[in-house]
Amino acid sequence: MKKSLIIIILFALLGCKSNVATDHSNHKYLRSLTEYRDSSRNRVIPVAIYGHLNKKMVSETPIIFSHGYGGNKGGDYIEDYTYLLETLASKGYFVISIQHELKTDELLAMDEPLKVTRMPNWKRGAENIGFFLNKIKEEYTALNFDKLIIIGHSNGGDMSVLFAHQHPELIQKLISLDNRRMDLPRTSKPKVYTLRSSDYPADEGVLPSDEEQKNFGITVQFTDIKHSSMDNDANEEERKYVTSKILE
Repeated sequence: MKKSLIIIILFALLGCKSNVATDHSNHKYLRSLTEYRDSSRNRVIPVAIYGHLNKKMVSETPIIFSHGYGGNKGGDYIEDYTYLLETLASKGYFVISIQHELKTDELLAMDEPLKVTRMPNWKRGAENIGFFLNKIKEEYTALNFDKLIIIGHSNGGDMSVLFAHQHPELIQKLISLDNRRMDLPRTSKPKVYTLRSSDYPADEGVLPSDEEQKNFGITVQFTDIKHSSMDNDANEEERKYVTSKILE
């Protein structure tokens, strides 16, 4: 009994991870599906890690990716952006895709002002990003963290933008796929790039002015792609466009 209790306590305190069994046949570059426990918040966080399966991680550039809001259904991190995550991994990037909302979480706020009511969700997402950045620094020491890239779509873009405001010194590049609420950093460090949809405008103040874009080297790329078609709903042409622009 004592031995069992000690094992349980140690597992809880270590912040620990467990591998999740799944069918990997549709994920050519998927290294692992893992659940970590952030003991400081008593929170389990699923993560998918993509990269070359037969390649050492010498000087690979890490990317932390945050999905759009999926209604707390779970699985967004592994199911909804396969085309993008697999392509990035195929080009030599080491990609960490985080599941931000769990089925037991409160639903995303829909009451105005959204920049206020959704802030707890974004803060939790930014904490998830910071937690995993520390974890991969411990576990994958060969990665080139001086070139860290943060990417997020929609609500995950707002989380990513918030993290960039909080820790600009940690990031080389911030890529937002149509975040709509959090103001993009007006800064040249990190380098900021945003891909915009054709159907949903950003809130006032989110996008930098033409002068700010010029002064800080920020790129705002408008597209004909709908907001909801930046994930796996994108057709083949849209997928090629999104991945080519991100790689560019």
